Amino acid sequence: MDNVIVVASGKGGTGKSTVCVCLSVALVKQGKKVLLIDCDCGMRGLDIMLDMEQDILFDASDAVCGNCSFNEAIYKSKNNENLYLLAAPFDTENELSPQVFKQFVDSVKNDFDFVIIDSPAGIGSGFITAATPADRALIVTNAEPTSVRGGVKVRRILESLGLYDIRLIINRFDRKVFNQLGFYNDLDDVIDELQTRLIALVPFDIRISVIMQRGIAGLNWSAASSVFDCLARRLEGQRVPLAYRG
Repeated sequence: MDNVIVVASGKGGTGKSTVCVCLSVALVKQGKKVLLIDCDCGMRGLDIMLDMEQDILFDASDAVCGNCSFNEAIYKSKNNENLYLLAAPFDTENELSPQVFKQFVDSVKNDFDFVIIDSPAGIGSGFITAATPADRALIVTNAEPTSVRGGVKVRRILESLGLYDIRLIINRFDRKVFNQLGFYNDLDDVIDELQTRLIALVPFDIRISVIMQRGIAGLNWSAASSVFDCLARRLEGQRVPLAYRG
């Protein structure tokens, strides 16, 4: 099974990291063993979202430098059974090369049902590193022109890397605001511009942000949880309709 998935976005602020956490929790709820990898060197935040900030002693760069093994740098979530985290280095100069990162992912991916890679926003070197070992990709965008343009650039680079199994997540969608702004006639215009098949439409829910910042993902949930449960099933190839259609 193609179980290594990179989650990317062309610009910051789309809620990409939140999508990574929510998707990982949804997969765990369905009995899957998940490794979540934070590739956002210098700006890591998944440990905070999972209430693991005080647990992390080693990160990926420590393993590369020989301060620990890669297994010692992988930490089990105390709040979510079968969810594991590899934290990103605090410093950008410790960013892993694409080749080293791929070797690591290839060495551990068979121990997990899914490996979810949280790519840094944008299309820089960190994005290339995050995408290199991936079998599949999810592009997270908001329904606004700058976010969509970034998503288009991400898709082009993913394809240049030989990655073609790409799906789209439109995040933080609010139908009333979408209509008021009038950037697009409808969601089909967004999808057509990105030329990427939609796999999930996530409604705006302030409770998701609160849950993430309090580090209680999986302990408290929001109305959008059904969307991520549906997304998890669709990633497994199940034929289920979108949980939310806006």
